[in-house]
Order: sequence, then structure tokens, then C-alpha cells
Amino acid sequence: MPDEDGTARAEPDVFASLPDAFYRLDTRGYFTYVNAAAERLLERRAEALLGRDIRDCFPETRGSVLEDGYTQVLRDGRPREFAYFHEPQQRWYEVRAFRGPGGLAVFFRDVDAHHRTDRQRDETMEELAAVLDSLPAATVLVDDDGRILSANRAWVADGEILRGFGVQPGRVGDDYLTAMSRGLDPEHHEIIVAGLAQLRVEPSDSTATFDHEYSTMFGTSVLWFRLQAARVAGSRRIVVSHVDVTERVRTEQALAWQAAHDELTGLPNRVELLRRVGSALAGGSEGSAALLVLDVDAFKTINDSLGQDLGDALLRQVGARLVEQVRPGDVVGRLGGDQFLVLARDCESSEAAALAFRLQTSFSLPFVASGISVPLTASIGVAVSRQGQCDAHQLLSDADAAMFAAKSSGRDRVHLFSPALREAARWRLEVATRLREDAIDQLVVHYQPVVRLDTGEVDGVEALVRWQHPERGLLPPDSFLAVAEETGQVIPITRWLLRETTRRAAEWADQGLHLRMSVNVSARHFSAETLVRDVRVALRDSGLPADQLVLELTETSLAEDPTRAEDQLAVLRSFGVRVAIDDFGTGWSSLAQLFALPIATLKIDRSLILAAERAAIGERGSVLSAIVELTRTLGIRSVAEGVETGEHLRMVRAAGCDLAQGWLLGQPMPAESVPGWVRAVHEGGGDLCALVLARAAEAERATAAVPELR
Repeated sequence: MPDEDGTARAEPDVFASLPDAFYRLDTRGYFTYVNAAAERLLERRAEALLGRDIRDCFPETRGSVLEDGYTQVLRDGRPREFAYFHEPQQRWYEVRAFRGPGGLAVFFRDVDAHHRTDRQRDETMEELAAVLDSLPAATVLVDDDGRILSANRAWVADGEILRGFGVQPGRVGDDYLTAMSRGLDPEHHEIIVAGLAQLRVEPSDSTATFDHEYSTMFGTSVLWFRLQAARVAGSRRIVVSHVDVTERVRTEQALAWQAAHDELTGLPNRVELLRRVGSALAGGSEGSAALLVLDVDAFKTINDSLGQDLGDALLRQVGARLVEQVRPGDVVGRLGGDQFLVLARDCESSEAAALAFRLQTSFSLPFVASGISVPLTASIGVAVSRQGQCDAHQLLSDADAAMFAAKSSGRDRVHLFSPALREAARWRLEVATRLREDAIDQLVVHYQPVVRLDTGEVDGVEALVRWQHPERGLLPPDSFLAVAEETGQVIPITRWLLRETTRRAAEWADQGLHLRMSVNVSARHFSAETLVRDVRVALRDSGLPADQLVLELTETSLAEDPTRAEDQLAVLRSFGVRVAIDDFGTGWSSLAQLFALPIATLKIDRSLILAAERAAIGERGSVLSAIVELTRTLGIRSVAEGVETGEHLRMVRAAGCDLAQGWLLGQPMPAESVPGWVRAVHEGGGDLCALVLARAAEAERATAAVPELR
């Protein structure tokens, strides 16, 4: 506040005379004020603190409750009060922190004596509570001759309960061990006799004790007690108490059961199954142990479409049905998710295979939940232990590898383990590991031409990813992309592929080579919901026009989540990106569902071309022509895949296909080879179809000219 002459007048220091220590910190944690009381408690002069970070002045506060409290007050503005133990001084302080305009206002005071008094009082109260808690236990004093000298009220009350069940309780004057033998298991009784005898031979000043838990029948219920015995100092008398621990034992038993069983199905879980497998392998039985890993096919789709509650009900039914089908003594358990395990003891390969097929057949009847009939199938892997095999994890890994092979071969299959599958499993593990590390830097792209059938011009290329493995050489996509799908690494791979291919196509366009770029996209990208963004980023960074990019998706991948796919594809289509359905003819989606999507191209799978080739002469083009006519009606271009012979090319041209690709027209090639290859086509007249048909005819004439050997 200014004086009358306009000069500034210092504000009075209202905190200087406070008995409590007080300081201020700005939002960065720097001291801006320290009063005299704070100087005394902190053992620092204010001049040494002001303008410095509290964490630099007192390094022990870093990561402490003090720093956490200050951070919370600054974050939400709510005052905090807490106790803080200052290590260098070995003292307790009470701290109150408030949010102020410039940071924090902190009051603190020494409460060490009060805190230690409270803690000592708490410890005393805990000891007293422990003593009081022991009083309700049934307790007797036993003389050196083994007779009961006295008994508390709890012992007497328990005796009345025993008498109600026809068991005569021990009373004062009775022999304690004789009384304990009534209704007690002989094994427990012998342990108690030996334990009390050992206490009597201990020196009179010994602090030795004896503890033992035992169970006894109260009617139809089993109760558990903990016997605790100790010598009375200076005598041979023994104090024995019996604490009812039934609830604790039952809880432990319940927890042990829960730890070993699956919560959903009540079947043994993975940990318990491995324990039992290990026991079976270590048992030294004459027969072999077999493991059957069963995976419910496409269960995620069922779970997502019908809901988790119904999915859980189906899994419980699957477990119950498996239990009904196995042999007596076999164990059915749940590994997790939609995977189950059967342990068949003393089971050779042939019997294990028969059991697997029986389990598979049991799925022929649909499962019914909430009034809905749901057909299910399962892929089953079987592994049988070898002589001397003791590793439960390895046997499970073998069975899991066999299950993976069954699923990869088309689902609803039974597959027996072979050593080759173990190598395949190791390869999958290597692929999964490397894909998470540096394998993306080792990926390369080859490009296969896509040709117009009306003019023979090269319309574009399809990008095909390869892995330049440092030890195995150039690997095709089917050797690693399936693992990438499982692990989710296919998403960063596709993201890299989009950037690489759009950049390459833009470079070719700058050279006057305008080729439409086709890139395969996984269904995983739809669930991650990053496809639209990843495509936009790739197009923006490369400068490639959107209509020069074609995203290829398989028919089956779209069927997994058509709604999510349709939404994202519609956005992509809206800014010009073309969408193609790859491998048409290999999936199971309905045409109505398929053509409801915003697709521009349909790629006819080579299997349909091969089937047409095998058909009678007059029927070869009928199926292909029908598909092409359907696409034209819908305004969709058709691409014939797998054109490998002159006959294939003539057949797809006759059917009216718009485009074609295959080894006859051009094999996949590195990016550096594409411009030269296209120029060679242009120099040959530009009609690739005419060129390859001419070469095919010449080859046929040369073959016909070779005399037949007799």
C-alpha cells in the first residue's frame, strides 16, 4: 500500500511471530518465504533456502509422502494434512499444506513425542487385544500326572456340545489325554501325546511350546482346532488351549480349491492341470500319458455376436460335455478362454486318437443356451508322452502345437503331434519375437503386375511383402504373416507397407509411370480402428492421389465384423480410395452382405479358375461369366487371379473379366525391376496379353515338334 507521498510501504510479516513453523513454495517447489520457527525446525537459515528448490535443499523429500502430498494439493487445490517422518532428524512432523495464489502455504510442527507415545499405546493395545482374543479358547491346566486341574468356561461350554453328540467330555480330575482320545483320530492323538511328553522333559525354565492342528467330528460337521501347549514356569504343569480355527481352515481349503480350479466351469485350471500332468509323468506307470488340447473354433465371433453371458454358458456346457465323454480317471480342465485340456493316463497313441475323435463327434449336436441353438466345432491337438518324458510343460507345448496345426488345416480337425510341429512352434515363437524387435526393418516388397484384358496394358501392381531373413533368406508371406495376425504385429507391418508402397507409387508417377497400387489389409486393422488414419497419413506423406490406392481385403476377414468394416471402408471410399475383395470364392459370406460394402473391385480366386479349367468344355466359362455379369450389374470391376497358362488367359478374357494377374502375365519382382519391365512391355507393342499368348503358342509349337520317345 503506498504512503501519502506515493512511496511503497512494506506489508507487515504476520507469520514471523507464529509459534508454528511456516513456509511458502511456488508452483515449482522453490522457497519464497520461511519464518523463524521454520528456520529452527529445518535447522537452516532462511537466506540459505529462499529461491531454492525444496528437493535440492532436502534431497530426502524426493519421492516421499511430503512430495506426494504437495503434488496433490497443487493438482486439485484441496488442503492436505499428513504425518511426515524426516529421516535425517529421525523425527515426526505434522504437515498442513494449502493451495495459495502463488503456490503452497505449509504449516508444520514437531509431533515426535506425541507420535511415539501414540505408537507405543497402539502396540500396548494390540498386545492386550491378543491376550483378550485368546480368552474365549477352550483352555485347561494339566498337572504333572496328566490330570485336568482346572478348565475355563469355553472348555465347559464345548463339553456340553460334545455331550449332545454322545461324546463324554473331560472334566476336572479326569485324565486329559484319555478325554482327548474320545472322538479324535488315533494319528492326531499320538502326535498330541508325544508333544506333551516332550514338554515335560524340558527344563523348568524352558520357553518351549507345542502346537498342533487337529480335526474332530461334531455330528456331521468337521471342526478344526489348534492345540497350543506351554509349561508353567517353575513347574511341570502344562497350560493347553484349543482355538477353533474351523473358519480359517475352511477358507484356506476354499482358496486352495479356487487356486486350482477355473471359476467359470469349476474344472481344474492350467496350474492344477500341469501339476497333475507332472504327477502322471513322474508316476512311472507302464502306459503313456496323453494330452488333448481342444480349442473351440471361431468362438470370439460367437461371443461378440451373442454376448459374453451366453458365451460363458456355452463354455460351461462344453466342459460338461467333455467330462461326459472321457474315460474314468481322465481329467478335463480349462486352460483359459475357449481352450480345454484332457489328461488321459495310461493311454497310447491309438487310444488317444480314438478319444479325440469321440470328443470331436460330441460336438455334432448343437449347444443350447438362453433358448438359442448354437452349432460349435473344435480343433483338437493330441500329444502322447515318450518313454522317460517328465516335462509337463513340453508335453502341453506339443499338444498345443498339434492343435495349432489342426486349426491351420481348416478347423474342426484332429491332429497328432509330430517332431516337425515342434520345429514349427519354435519358428512361430522366433517370428513373434523378431516381429516385435527389428524384423520390420528386414521386410521388402515385391510387385506383381495387374493387366487390363481388353487392351493388354499394365494397369497397376499388387504389393506383396517378403521377409529378408538374415539366416533363412527371402521368406514368403505365408511363413510369417499368420503369426503376425495372432500377435497383432500385422498392424505395424501394414502401416509400414502403406507408407512404403504409396511412396514408391508416387516416385513412379513422377517418372511418368502411373500404376495403381494394390495393398493387402488385415481384418485386425478394423478392430484396431486405425486403418483410416494410417491410410490418410500414408497418402499425405507420399503425395499419391487417393484413387491410385486399392485396399485388398479377403472375403472371410470382412465377414468377421462386417459392420465395423463397412463404416471404415465407407470413410476411405469417400475420399477416393478403392476397395477390392480378394480371394472371392473361398469364403462363406453372403453375396448380399458382401455387395453391401463400398467395394470397387472383386478379385476372383484362382481356385475358381482351376475349377473352371477342369469343367467340361461347354461349361468352362459359365461360372466365371455369371460372376463377371454380376459385378458389371453392380458397377464393380473384376480381376482374375492365378492366370498361369494361355488357356487360363483365353478363358478369363472370354468370360469378360476386366483385369487379370498371374505368373503368365508377370511374376512378383523387386521395385527396382518394375520400371524396366513396364518399358519392355511398351516397346513390345504395349499389349501384354498378345505378347504372352504369342509366346505360349510358340512354346506349344516347339513342344509339338519334339518327336515322342518310344
